[in-house]
Amino acid sequence: MSAPSILHDEPDHDVVVVGGRVAGAATALLLARRGWRVLVLERAERGTDTLSTHALMKGGVLQLHRWGLLDAIRDAGTPPIRLTTFHFGDESLALPAKPVGGVDALYAPRRTVLDPVLSDAAVAAGADVRFGTTVDDLLRDRDGRVRGVRTRGADGSNRDLTARLVVGADGVRSLVARSVDAPVTHRAAHVGGVAYAYFGTEPDAFDGYQWCYRPGASAGVIPTNDGVLAWIGVPQDRFDREVRGRVGDAFWSLIAATAPELHDRLRAASRTSRFHATRGWPGYIRRSAGPGWALVGDAAHFKDPISAHGLTDALRDAELLARAVHDGLEDPSSMAEGLTRYERRRDALSLPLVAAVEAVASYSWSMVEVREHLLALSAAMRDEVAMLTRLDETDRSDPGSWVARDREVVGAAPA
Repeated sequence: MSAPSILHDEPDHDVVVVGGRVAGAATALLLARRGWRVLVLERAERGTDTLSTHALMKGGVLQLHRWGLLDAIRDAGTPPIRLTTFHFGDESLALPAKPVGGVDALYAPRRTVLDPVLSDAAVAAGADVRFGTTVDDLLRDRDGRVRGVRTRGADGSNRDLTARLVVGADGVRSLVARSVDAPVTHRAAHVGGVAYAYFGTEPDAFDGYQWCYRPGASAGVIPTNDGVLAWIGVPQDRFDREVRGRVGDAFWSLIAATAPELHDRLRAASRTSRFHATRGWPGYIRRSAGPGWALVGDAAHFKDPISAHGLTDALRDAELLARAVHDGLEDPSSMAEGLTRYERRRDALSLPLVAAVEAVASYSWSMVEVREHLLALSAAMRDEVAMLTRLDETDRSDPGSWVARDREVVGAAPA
């Protein structure tokens, strides 16, 4: 079915964001702080949970700090993570968190915490955020340019809403990406399956992130609100043989074999959720901009969750996109060029991460090789943090910059 055609002299909104979780809410927040008319449409209700690793890498925490939102994450009882321990077979390597840009710890908030913090901040900045609203289709002008969305409310009624730009932040099954037929420019060769559960523990039961690797499997513990998330990961063929249909038993046997240093402590803890399992989703990078549309978050780019980098990607790319959109809204003739730069910058930051993650997700490594893959992943993350830090340094040298104007809009510059 072709999208309906419309003509409007003055659109209802400057930007409509389809999807109001991390990437969508963050993009809306930044554009609303610029004074743009932003509408966010989220199918789920506010604060509902969703599948997530929860882990924020340094770049993600830095973004929340720069935007003035990290205190809200702390105030919700999210524990600071100041140590990451890698277990390679029987050997361990503990790495303390190094302060960067005013951030001295990592965090892994539950999505019932992180998502509302971002959407509430977007509302406070002036965005219109509507939960429980489904987008059924895109609207187009006669020349095919995207000009808005067709929504369906809880009562089944349809409504057409127009915009100068539609941003798809609607996840791996993105309706926006499908509707514009966004080409996949990179597809992962390896996909892993995961089983996981939540456990209630004493605050000091696990010291920070724990990442464990043995031939053909990985496992870990991520401290989050009210306990920890514990997981095991294996290649898809092994997932089909050993995990599918017997998730609980497989979880415990794989934890015992892959992470014996965690097994006994988890057995002593109280499990606070059922066991969950997912066979995995192939990673990809999509072309992420075109006439009247752009993509961000998992709609644009998805990596195997063994990276624990998806939330950081979303927060990073939300700002890269928001800056390009802001400039394009101020000068419409520059929108296409700005969105192309956004995509190229995202790819330059993402491709080194993708290469390292795919190597780990192959599960075809020795203990020496997986260390090398993780070192490459760490180096790519350092480059990402350096880029985010430079954004503020560049802005402060320009009196008309993003940061300077944020002082006027929200009353304080990011730290």
